[in-house]
Amino acid sequence: MIDPRFVLLGAAFSMVGSISYAILTVRGRVRPNRVSWFLWGAAPMIAFFAQLHDGVGLPAISTLAIGLGPFVILAASFANRSSYWQITAFDLSCGAVSVLALVLWLTFDNPLLAVLAALAADAIGGIPTIVKAWRRPDTERSAVYVCTALNGTITMLSLQTWTVAEAAFPLYLVLLGVGLATTVRLRTTADRRPDHPAAFTSTP
Repeated sequence: MIDPRFVLLGAAFSMVGSISYAILTVRGRVRPNRVSWFLWGAAPMIAFFAQLHDGVGLPAISTLAIGLGPFVILAASFANRSSYWQITAFDLSCGAVSVLALVLWLTFDNPLLAVLAALAADAIGGIPTIVKAWRRPDTERSAVYVCTALNGTITMLSLQTWTVAEAAFPLYLVLLGVGLATTVRLRTTADRRPDHPAAFTSTP
């Protein structure tokens, strides 16, 4: 267990990762999926305002960073019209299910059910980006996801009590961050192999 104030460091990691990704978006180096990044921002921001109302304290700063960063990236995707990923019917269907999970989250009185609904909303909203990272790793960068995992790790280590309601979301951040960062790195390495079909075609 570490000092709870370390959540500020975790929040800083999240913002650094998001800002670097936003800069790459403006430069056209990455192409964020707007459905994922909108939903990745929406759930934490709702949670942040709920935490403010409940007087949670320092953990609310971490939640704010987790929610604000995706909106910075979303805004950056509008700054460069060629840098966003084309939204498909599959993306929209994932977004609709994610919104439904958000609505359920807001209606649950049971803290455990509320956390599980929030995690479901975040995870389902991320499916379009997970698929994109697998199919087109050249449109992603791993650094933002590494920073997400670091934030989740620091938050977990700073928990004063371990309950499912408190530990589920930071653990999810670690798994999501490590999973996406690993996928991007491995798929990018595979695409660079001389015998890989992508090595003989240009990126559109």
